[in-house]
Amino acid sequence: MLPLVRSTTDRQKDMALALLRVVVGVIFCVHGTQKIFVFGFAGVADAFGKMGIFMPGVTGPFIACLEFAGGIALVMGLLTRLAALGLACDMIGAIALIHAKNGFFNPMGYEFPLTLLAASLAIVIGGGGSSSIDASIAGKGNGGK
Repeated sequence: MLPLVRSTTDRQKDMALALLRVVVGVIFCVHGTQKIFVFGFAGVADAFGKMGIFMPGVTGPFIACLEFAGGIALVMGLLTRLAALGLACDMIGAIALIHAKNGFFNPMGYEFPLTLLAASLAIVIGGGGSSSIDASIAGKGNGGK
């Protein structure tokens, strides 16, 4: 059988989940870092207010912390499914409230948030994989299946 069409091994699935989890986690963490440490909570709240987001003084800092902490959680594989679900909800809100009216394509469209939504949902479904802290806590990490 050709190597590109044979069944995927459990090890390959775990590697794919780890790669997806870490890359998506870094992206969210960097966005959260920017919101918290560059713009600050007041700046994020002001921007959310200008975009018409409900209760910007609460939602802005909440989203900043969600992206920062959720991104770190994905990288580490800690509470992976819960973090990914929160981040998926973040992207649903971003698409519905901000990006949908701008069409599909970047820079202001929903192309990138939709990609992050799909990746987050894939992590919700697939979990953190065997290299995650979640798997270690469950006694299934790195071959302990």
